[in-house]
Amino acid sequence: MAKAIMIQGTMSNAGKSLLTAGLCRIFKEDGYTVAPFKSQNMALNSFITDEGLEMGRAQVMQAEAAGISPSVRMNPILLKPTNDMGSQVIVHGEVVGVMSAREYFRYKKQLWPEVQKAYNSLAKEYDIIVIEGAGSPAEINLKQEDFVNMGMAKIARSPVLLVGDIDRGGVFAHLVGTLELLEADERAMVKGLIINKFRGDQTILDPGVAMLEERTGVPVVGVAPYMDVQVEDEDSLTSRFEQPKEVGVIDFAVIRLPRISNFTDFNPLESIPGVSVRYVQRPQELKKPDMIFLPGTKNTMDDLLWMRQSGMEAAILKLAGAGTPVFGICGGYQMLGRTLSDPHHVEAGGTLRGMGLLPMDTVFDRQKTRTRVTGVLQALPGLLAALEGVPVEGYEIHMGESTPLETLTATARITDAVSHTSKLDGLSSQNVYGTYIHGFFDKEEVSAGIVKALGRAKGLDLSQIHSVDFATFKETQYDLLAKGLRAHLDMEKIYRILETGL
Repeated sequence: MAKAIMIQGTMSNAGKSLLTAGLCRIFKEDGYTVAPFKSQNMALNSFITDEGLEMGRAQVMQAEAAGISPSVRMNPILLKPTNDMGSQVIVHGEVVGVMSAREYFRYKKQLWPEVQKAYNSLAKEYDIIVIEGAGSPAEINLKQEDFVNMGMAKIARSPVLLVGDIDRGGVFAHLVGTLELLEADERAMVKGLIINKFRGDQTILDPGVAMLEERTGVPVVGVAPYMDVQVEDEDSLTSRFEQPKEVGVIDFAVIRLPRISNFTDFNPLESIPGVSVRYVQRPQELKKPDMIFLPGTKNTMDDLLWMRQSGMEAAILKLAGAGTPVFGICGGYQMLGRTLSDPHHVEAGGTLRGMGLLPMDTVFDRQKTRTRVTGVLQALPGLLAALEGVPVEGYEIHMGESTPLETLTATARITDAVSHTSKLDGLSSQNVYGTYIHGFFDKEEVSAGIVKALGRAKGLDLSQIHSVDFATFKETQYDLLAKGLRAHLDMEKIYRILETGL
């Protein structure tokens, strides 16, 4: 069986996902086969595997860092919040149902065997498993039936590295307080502490580190810096929404919907020099973008109502009427149609008027579409006409089906990797484009092609603009992450902890 090491945090957003990815990359570079594991993830950024199963994107990112293909075994339970009180529960990549927090708490007992089965399956195939916890192990109200933090460490018999975030302040209190709230057997499992997201002169921190080790009896195995690496972060905790951005030569405005999902779709565009990707919540923040994106959402109908009530819909329609291109993905694509109907109460129920920018109706079904696709772009109208024949690939994950009401250009002709059938995807009319494909912009030909097309419309020669294939770009970022962590973590101590175990 694999040796295991677990990353737990004193709070959410302490940097567990990034450290897990970095360790996966380091172990891979050192010649080991390694896989990530997180028993339960709560996220709206999800991914479809080659088998057509759904998992959290954070574990996909970690699998990429480890140099392996993503598998739902790495994230056997995924919770996708549908509102403030309930979540869609996904087990081994399949939807089980929508449950309130109390209903799920009762249901958790049944999931212990599923978590153990997934972990043991991975442990038989790899040398090392890097396990990520969730939130904090000191959430005393959630300890019953816990299989995410210390409960998972016990299942895997894994030593724990406890991570605190110094950037948000109070890191010493967080680390000491978390250890104090653990049971004696749990505290004994914590073999190392990591101070994360440090900025400045580390020697100033040395007295505090010495006092921390003396107070807790647990060694500090590293002080990791705040690293500017472009890897996918967990959706609910991302800082990219808050980062102010100047308008670039080409300016994209992404509508920050209340239940936005899979905003990782736009990461490739952010990597292009001279391009700004701004996430906007209020109509006045729109300004005059070169293209507006309506992203995916876990609740299309409620988020469309939010746009209507906030004045965002009216602002978008005004810009679209003046010729600004609008591009909708998945739920954002559904919003562009004439009607959205929910006869089975998958979302809000009833029928809702759409934005009317594309002549189509969407009907929500109980069955979720989950598949990977490859294809080529069709003869698109408007500004993106030059992209005809450009290859595209990605995945679909949606509850609704959209039916065109007029004969218009589909956005792409695609082949379903699961059913091996060919079909048309999306709909485009004038400068309004829609698709169900997540990962649409990952290929350089697509992302750079859109930027160049928008440049031509502004009279700019962007022929020399260059992007990179996003998969290649991510590899460079994982290498940078590993290099940065090697310089600031005591890998000798970490290897000793890994080898010694519990």
